[in-house]
Amino acid sequence: MSITKEKKKQVIQSYQIHAKDAGSSEVQIALLTERINDLTGHLKAHQKDKHSQRGLMTMVERRKRLLAYLAKVNPDSYAKLIQKLKIRK
Repeated sequence: MSITKEKKKQVIQSYQIHAKDAGSSEVQIALLTERINDLTGHLKAHQKDKHSQRGLMTMVERRKRLLAYLAKVNPDSYAKLIQKLKIRK
């Protein structure tokens, strides 16, 4: 259910702003999106796993707050990120 180190490193490299960036809003949102997608696949197979379902809702809410922050601080970066991640219309 969790993402591997290689996948996490790949996501960080593709969304980082500068060479040593590992914690910017864009990277955090991309990592949360990757974890949400993995957990969604797990929940399709295990529909009665309520603990994982609660964790999924927590991650979705955290991503929602980060997206709201990014939209307020840097609208251009927000628009590029949601287009690249394909999470909204």
